[in-house]
Amino acid sequence: MRGNDAVVGLLFSYVDVEKRVRADHPLRVIREIVNATLSAMPVEFDALYSPAGRESIPPERLLRALLLQAFYTIRSERQLVERIDFDLLFRWFVGLGVDDPVWDATTFTKSRDRLLPGVIATRFLAAVLAQPQVRLLLSSEHFSVDGTLLEAWASTKSFRPKNGSGSPPGTGRNGEQDFHGQTRSNDTHASTTDGDARLYKKGAGKEARLCFIDHALMENGKGLIAGAVATRASGHAERLAAQHLIEPHADDARRITLGGDKGFDTQDFVAEMREINVTAHVAQNKHGRRSAIDGRTTRHPGYTVSLRVRKRIEEAFGWAKTVAGLRKMRHRGLPKIDWQFTFAMAAYNLVRLPRLLASAA
Repeated sequence: MRGNDAVVGLLFSYVDVEKRVRADHPLRVIREIVNATLSAMPVEFDALYSPAGRESIPPERLLRALLLQAFYTIRSERQLVERIDFDLLFRWFVGLGVDDPVWDATTFTKSRDRLLPGVIATRFLAAVLAQPQVRLLLSSEHFSVDGTLLEAWASTKSFRPKNGSGSPPGTGRNGEQDFHGQTRSNDTHASTTDGDARLYKKGAGKEARLCFIDHALMENGKGLIAGAVATRASGHAERLAAQHLIEPHADDARRITLGGDKGFDTQDFVAEMREINVTAHVAQNKHGRRSAIDGRTTRHPGYTVSLRVRKRIEEAFGWAKTVAGLRKMRHRGLPKIDWQFTFAMAAYNLVRLPRLLASAA
């Protein structure tokens, strides 16, 4: 390159990022939906801006970047910022030009923390489902609900007596805390790392870990997630969360169905669902007890269909843990865990929408 050409190359950019993304790339469809979704949330974003001026990173671009982090299994914000810096596809999706400077990782993390305390993730999930082309895919009558354990960012070594008793750290073998002979429970112990985490196990014979329970409501039409929430781990958390998630969809004018596993087969839960005009299509639990589901429900063919379809909700949980990186949580505290899981469920819907919309066309 001659000297004059080198100067021109430094002053002007000849790279059109839009043309570098192929026409049939799945992110094109996702980006259109995200654009429409973010345009429908001006009130939520205005509340995030400082009265003294706009923050360094607009929340719209933050959300786009966090979606890429979930889509491409990027472990940290530092790696995400680095990827945006050199990847033209990432720049295009976020909305940065080829010559635009990329944010510092620390600045990105601090700006991201502005989103965590609010209801942005819940509103974003609802706004995605409210898009006209997406709403046509959804079932408004048949749903399924389930919960999954997500490991907290806290070690069992941090699970110590609330009254400060017990052996101090470093007194056990290999310098670890000695728990031998101690009876530990959530009533008497708490994590010093994450006070909202609870020691819990899903079933008999399973290892107890500090964790949260994340719950999802799935519409049975295309298997998209219609609602999500995270709670502290407890034996009643799944049923309480199921009632919270299905209530906005309950309608006095028509009856809807809610599928679930055996853990929802209790007299109280089934009765509460009937009070809000919801038929509980839950699996019968007959191990040493009488099921709350009788022939009034099981005789209908739709009951069998609900039991079969409800298992698809595990696909969303599996995607969140393996692809979106939620096998072990990256944040601490229930509000941040709820935000992270809800946003991951919105990302799961977006990943599936290009193929669903193409098949429906």
